[in-house]
This record gives sequence, structure tokens and C-alpha cells, in this order.
Amino acid sequence: MFELESAREENGRDSATEAAEWYERGIAVQKTGLFKQAIRHFEKATADRTYALKAYARIGLCYKSSRQYEEAVTAFRHALKSPASSIKETVQVLYVLGRTLESLGRIAETMEAYRWIRREDPDYRDVEQRIKQLSTRRISPLGSTSSQRSWVGGVIRSCQDLLRVSK
Repeated sequence: MFELESAREENGRDSATEAAEWYERGIAVQKTGLFKQAIRHFEKATADRTYALKAYARIGLCYKSSRQYEEAVTAFRHALKSPASSIKETVQVLYVLGRTLESLGRIAETMEAYRWIRREDPDYRDVEQRIKQLSTRRISPLGSTSSQRSWVGGVIRSCQDLLRVSK
């Protein structure tokens, strides 16, 4: 009996511990600028709910650092869908998502993200200034399809619903 429990402890390390190790390795590799390898580590960390948001956000940052902006947007969206998120984490991820969308010229989506941040944390970084700056730009039809707007709105509504339930 004791041998069985000992073997289970040794082989069946809990997923949170394993995810933490993958996440920490990913950070170390990311710091060296090896973004592809870091992404692989972070992807393994996403298997655990407690690390999913952080790992997807890091994946997004790796893609952004590699100038793969569309992939970064996808990773940030995955982070926002992660169940274990606080308002603070949501705001942080929405900010980098907004900055990435802004760099892609997707103004309508950017504005939606920044406005949500402003509602939750009016003094967050330079959001107010960015909103004013972007409000003066013309929104091109290519940068603002209704499906893009509705996706961001859907994520924001989901986050709000999750946060209401957890209070």
C-alpha cells in the first residue's frame, strides 16, 4: 500500500506543480529572447486552469515580441477566456490586446477594449489619452468589421459575467 502511494506521489505530480514548472521555464527562456521555445513551455502550462491566463498572456507577449501580431491577438483572446481571471488581470490583458490591435489598425476593437478598461479602472496607464487620440482618427471599414467588434464585446461581456458570479 505504501509503495503504491509513494509511486503515485512520484509519478502523479499534481498538475498545478507541473504547470508552475513549465510556466517558470517559459519565463526563463522568454528572457533570453527564444520566443518559439518559450511559447512551447507556456503552452504546456495552459493545461492547468490556474496558469492558463498567465501562460496565454505570455504566449501573446512572445508573439508580439516576434512581430506576429495576429497570433498575439489570438493568444490574448485565449487568456481573456480563461476562467481564473480577476478584474486586474483582465484589465492588464485587455490593455496589451488593445495595444496590439491598435498596431494592426483595428481601431473599433481597440476602442472597445480601452473603453472597457476605462470603466473598470479610469486611471489605468495611458488609456484615457489613447481613447482621445483614437477618437480623432477616422475608422476605416477594413479595420472595423462587425464580427471583430462583436467578438471583443462578447469577451468583455463574458468577463463581466464571470466577475459578477465570483463576487
